[in-house]
Amino acid sequence: MEVDGEAQPFRIFSKRAKTKPKVKPEPEFPTQPERRSPDTGAVETDHTDPDPTPSIVTETGEADNAEAAAGAAAATFADLGLSQWLVDTCSALGMKRPTAVQRRCIPRALAGEDVLGIAETGSGKTAAFALPILHRLGEDPYGVAALALAPTRELAAQLTEQFRALGAPLGIRCLAAIGGFESLAQAKGLARRPHVVVATPGRIATLVKDDPDLAKVFARTKFLVLDEADRVLDVNFEEELRVIFGCLPKKRQTFLFSATMSDNLRSLLQLSGNKSYFFEAYEGFKTVETLKQQYIHLPNEGKELHLSYLLSKMKDKEDPIHRIGDPIRSAIVFVSKCSTCLRLDLLLEELGHPAVSLHSLKSQAQRLSALNRFKSGQVPVLLATDVGSRGLDIQTVDLVINYDIPWCSRDYIHRVGRTARASRGGLAISFITQKDICLLHEIEDIVGKQLEAFECSDKEVNKDITKVFKARRLVKMKMDDEGHEEKVQARKEQKKRDLARKRKHEE
Repeated sequence: MEVDGEAQPFRIFSKRAKTKPKVKPEPEFPTQPERRSPDTGAVETDHTDPDPTPSIVTETGEADNAEAAAGAAAATFADLGLSQWLVDTCSALGMKRPTAVQRRCIPRALAGEDVLGIAETGSGKTAAFALPILHRLGEDPYGVAALALAPTRELAAQLTEQFRALGAPLGIRCLAAIGGFESLAQAKGLARRPHVVVATPGRIATLVKDDPDLAKVFARTKFLVLDEADRVLDVNFEEELRVIFGCLPKKRQTFLFSATMSDNLRSLLQLSGNKSYFFEAYEGFKTVETLKQQYIHLPNEGKELHLSYLLSKMKDKEDPIHRIGDPIRSAIVFVSKCSTCLRLDLLLEELGHPAVSLHSLKSQAQRLSALNRFKSGQVPVLLATDVGSRGLDIQTVDLVINYDIPWCSRDYIHRVGRTARASRGGLAISFITQKDICLLHEIEDIVGKQLEAFECSDKEVNKDITKVFKARRLVKMKMDDEGHEEKVQARKEQKKRDLARKRKHEE
């Protein structure tokens, strides 16, 4: 964010400010009653004042249903001040009306303000920052106009696709700078000065450190975007962000968007001043109302049986799994470890359930290939570690299965947010063993509701027990023969060595 025209990129990593941000309480017209946002029900605190002292505009709160409905009916992308070619592009892509986060943030971004937006998964945050950037690019398509940072390679690749789709009429040149691919080709791509660079912090910092001349590429960058900002601002990326921020001009707009608030984002809000706007679509952690959340209490050795049962019922419209009211088109199964993901991939292959997997033991090319096959509908099931829990926007996902319940309640929010997007229904089923009971209660506390028990017949689940257990034995022998455990252990040791080298370098 910019404070009094000067960027403060590193203060987010220092001690949090004890003073609260100044929010002017006086409304623009004192004689008028308090106004509420038609989109969020929030009290409007947008004030104008001849005194140019820094101010923060904050909108938060729960919506009034009648006013929200009226506001949603009135607003269009044309009303937001976007160029006509962007309005036509949104219509062509099926984006008929802007969401709440888009209605509130896009005009602020077009007005030249920094924006910090906190909104639930599936609320349209990507378009909230991409559309203003493309609008400005249409006016001045020169050099690297925007740098967008994402915490994972998959999310960065998805952002690149979305920028290209929205900017197709402009002929936008967009480069994805992510790990797992040849860095030399990416360095050459940067030197050609694409309009938008989407990157993971580690790869872009490495490119700049290897070739300092590349820093000049970002000399005229007008926009910095941090998607899933709570993860990007994590201390693990601090060193990389120092390198990146050192290349960027101080005069720029900064957009930070996330589905969850973190201490770093709170600190940044406190330190933000001039021309900054904070939008929070909900208070605390929340899952959408269209998401049905259930659990199955089972013994640990029964997970594979229940997973096979659920996947076999995806196409059976008469089965209880279809209580969400829509056919199950595809499903994501989340696990806690790469080795579990690998084992289930082989197991489902033996059982005849088409699936692809997404985990860090695969090369980046393999990961993107698996993701593309799943997105295109060639394969209906995606097995993933938490590398796939953030930001992935796949509209056909109607079912999320937590094969392993996450240790962190926040990760649960992001996982189940892969379904029930754009007002569609969705179903999330979590496997709960006896040792997971406390984690289940923590999740229920944080989402503010009790999860229902998913009803299924033990007789139906155990019908294929012989087939499943036989496949499990075959998978274990195959993994032993191919030395998968040794590969996993070798990767762990390599990660430890890399971490030790990084710490030594920082010292």
